[in-house]
Amino acid sequence: MSNLSAIHMQVMWNRLISVVEEQAMTLLRTAFSTSVREAGDLSAGVYTPDGLMIAQAVTGTPGHVNTMAESVMHFLAEIPPEEMFEGDCYVTNDPWKGTGHLHDITMVSPSFRNGQLVAFFACTAHVVDIGGRGFGADGQSIYEEGLLIPIIKFVDRGVVNRDLIKFLKSGVRESHKVIGDFYSLAACNDVGHQRLLDMMDEIGMTDLAELSKFIFSRSRSATLNRIDALPDGSWSNTLTVDGYDEPIKLAVKLTCAGRHINIDFKGTDAISRWGINCPLNYTKAYACYAIKCVVAPDIPNNHASLEPFVVTSPVNVLNAIHPAPVALRHVMGHMVPDLIFGALSKALPNQIQAEGASALWNIHISVRPAFGKNGRISEVLMFNSGGTGARPELDGMSATAFPSGVHTMQVEATEHTGPIIVWRKELRPNSGGDGRLRGGLGQIIEIAPAEGHEFDFSAMFDRVNHPATGRNGGCAGASGVVQLDDGTRLRQKGWQHVPVGKRLILKTPGGGGFGPAEQRCEKARQADRIAGYVT
Repeated sequence: MSNLSAIHMQVMWNRLISVVEEQAMTLLRTAFSTSVREAGDLSAGVYTPDGLMIAQAVTGTPGHVNTMAESVMHFLAEIPPEEMFEGDCYVTNDPWKGTGHLHDITMVSPSFRNGQLVAFFACTAHVVDIGGRGFGADGQSIYEEGLLIPIIKFVDRGVVNRDLIKFLKSGVRESHKVIGDFYSLAACNDVGHQRLLDMMDEIGMTDLAELSKFIFSRSRSATLNRIDALPDGSWSNTLTVDGYDEPIKLAVKLTCAGRHINIDFKGTDAISRWGINCPLNYTKAYACYAIKCVVAPDIPNNHASLEPFVVTSPVNVLNAIHPAPVALRHVMGHMVPDLIFGALSKALPNQIQAEGASALWNIHISVRPAFGKNGRISEVLMFNSGGTGARPELDGMSATAFPSGVHTMQVEATEHTGPIIVWRKELRPNSGGDGRLRGGLGQIIEIAPAEGHEFDFSAMFDRVNHPATGRNGGCAGASGVVQLDDGTRLRQKGWQHVPVGKRLILKTPGGGGFGPAEQRCEKARQADRIAGYVT
């Protein structure tokens, strides 16, 4: 390929990224759920006619993007080409064929040009409610956790499936939001399709075959070069997390040999009877993300750059099979990067960050009027995060959602969705682990029902009993705390009640420190005291 041809291809590649970015921004602008609109809990991408991911939007989470890299193939297995038509849109929330739990809606749309299938667009987003017990860990099978939608047509040749709409209206608590999000997802793919046709018409392309071949060859070659620079060998690590009612051990073995990295989760504890299990597709998504963060952070994420990472696991809490409950699959899944980083730190000493809070401190609140009072009934979802681990050359980031990358929701937007008051949301002093580099700080969040209301909430928290550990002699971050304002300690997982007149206080965990504390310079300590990070 000539230099001019390579530059031309690179320009078209960048143009394709802008197509999927506009696709994702459509979802952000039109979504009903605050988890999508405010936190960016979504993904969007374009795929070859045989289902291989060509490009993804920068907006989105690794758990969504990397599971969708496989989920499109499930759609193609279910719907044969002769049953695909212009104006179609397909949907599922099957955890094992989508993105890991029922609350994520995945939509796939074929893109035709002049009667020829040239691509697929896919997107996914988290809806606040999907029926059942609600977003929580208390279910003991997938059947309790909500409505499971198999791979079906949401739109057939431009006509919306009204039977599915009726099904949703009768099965979820706030159907207008859920149905609104379905239309938002479909519109997201449609915008991607329209922008792709504009691009192809402008450039004079008949298909994406040559462009996808260029993208895949460059991405694969760059990733393999990074793997070649790693030492050959095997490294293992274990990590203990809170679990639901008893601790859970996660285990991994990394093997770098040849031109692949094998990631095996043998030794991880068995499937839990509670809804904290993780399907392998979601585990794989965060395992690949963790490796890419260290080995190839600047290489675009697509089919070819993910291909050298091989993930295997026996059946366990990180490879839960149907009908295991999986509503809180993100809690285990978000711990996978810390688990893998621990193994990589043995292969790459002094180069890997310390453990962080990792799993989001999501909270689902069901608000209702107190007995004998009038008021609103609402479902409120709020995303919160703790601190990240300190890095080899930098302090950890405070109140930052790693590895998911979602935003912390604005207080005003959260209060607008239901009758609650967020009285306090601030950084948590002294929560970052001490070290040559300090761990990131967690948050303190104080929530109460509005006057005349009470609420139940679903706790989805970890690192309450097992804080983030430091690296290379750094200290552990502070443990998380769940309590009422009168000091009553609450459980870190499961549905619980906040009565009238009480406030819920969440103290999210801090990240671990890096390096011995005595090596932290006095200038940095003084800056911490001035900022109020330590007292």
